[in-house]
Amino acid sequence: MDPAVLIFLLYVMIAHDLVCGLIQYRAQAAKQPHKRAALTWRSSARICHGQWTVSSKSSISTVTCAAMSSSLSVSSQLNKMLRSYYLGLSQEGVCMVTYIWIDGSGEGLRSKTRTLQSEPSSIEDIPEWNFDGSSTDQASSSDSDMILAPVCMFRDPFTLDPNKLVLCEVLKSNRKPADTNHRYVCMKIMEKVKDFYPWFGLEQEYTIMGIDRHPYAWPSNGFPKPQGPYYCGVGADRAYGRDIVESHYKACIYAGIKISGSNAEVKPSQWEFQVGPCEGIAAGDHLWMARFLLHRVCEDFGVIATLDPKPVPGNWNGAGCHTNFSTEATRAEGGLEHIERIIEKLHAHHIQHIRVSDPHGGQDNQRRLTGLHETSNINVFSAAVADRGASIRIPLQVGQDKRGYLEDRRPAANCDPYAVTAAIARTCLMEEEEEDILNDLDINDLE
Repeated sequence: MDPAVLIFLLYVMIAHDLVCGLIQYRAQAAKQPHKRAALTWRSSARICHGQWTVSSKSSISTVTCAAMSSSLSVSSQLNKMLRSYYLGLSQEGVCMVTYIWIDGSGEGLRSKTRTLQSEPSSIEDIPEWNFDGSSTDQASSSDSDMILAPVCMFRDPFTLDPNKLVLCEVLKSNRKPADTNHRYVCMKIMEKVKDFYPWFGLEQEYTIMGIDRHPYAWPSNGFPKPQGPYYCGVGADRAYGRDIVESHYKACIYAGIKISGSNAEVKPSQWEFQVGPCEGIAAGDHLWMARFLLHRVCEDFGVIATLDPKPVPGNWNGAGCHTNFSTEATRAEGGLEHIERIIEKLHAHHIQHIRVSDPHGGQDNQRRLTGLHETSNINVFSAAVADRGASIRIPLQVGQDKRGYLEDRRPAANCDPYAVTAAIARTCLMEEEEEDILNDLDINDLE
């Protein structure tokens, strides 16, 4: 960006702040004409975010020209225009590659960036790297080096082309998979069932929160109106945080993630995006990268996206990761018969699937799968056409066409999609099934 243009835009920003602040100050002064107000200004160096404080002996009130909240992060108030200037500088032919991996919690994502001398054309061009596993709850300090093995590459929507985002598996120093590396086993299962052409579609629900962990745009000392008008809602009193949702959607498209849709959900400040259909291992790869982009976009906006299955107790919907599944046979003529046989297998292994429905063996999902708020009871397996209170839903169109897919509504929002899709593929498609799928996902290399 031309420095002269930058200076001009900075002057525009300051002038805009001043005008907004004066308007707000005059409005405040009109309400309290009998008080002598002292006006101070603290610039937050963001367009339309100049903060004015009107004070008197009896009270202090803060007014802003745009929505500001103590629940937004401090970093989100940094000058994004200056950041844009530096991001626009030439990279002189080198490429920034950000390595991304799942940490020891099985839920969190970590990342770090290195420079490559040229743009990689495929995942094979990206070398392995390492990190300190003792700082991510994945190793002890006496043997802390963990290996990052690149598995999937995407375009970087934050620093733009030619830079890349790379999803990595985590390996121990002996090259065995880390404890939370469920991709390793999932890949082996998907290889064994590839002739069934398994497709997965993942519906990721999440809730936007302030950094104080209070739902975004909810009253600070109360609750919004009851659920009802928010699902797919439109309007400032119904849709909270749409800027974040649309920014995330565009970032996913730019990156090359197979995002297929998004919508506002039942609980206010709750949203959903869908990934897929993807075949085999790609479903987990694309959902994890979409989650990373969601957290990064929220970081820019100063808020948090929580995948907690029940972030607000009481009469509010929880958050799931409904998993749609089909095979070549279920998608073909007469596929409903195959779907029904698959449901019988899922019924027989209900407990095992509950145990892989969240990173804590199903404990998180106990708060969500209550039989209320469009969920089934965690202890009872059920299946029905068009029933969102069932464990397995057969969509109405599938019931009418007698072919298509099923929806497993049990997985929690914070599930590991590798664990969930691997469990479904193994239960439904592999001839020899072990009694405990969870143990296979944790420790067995299936060789």
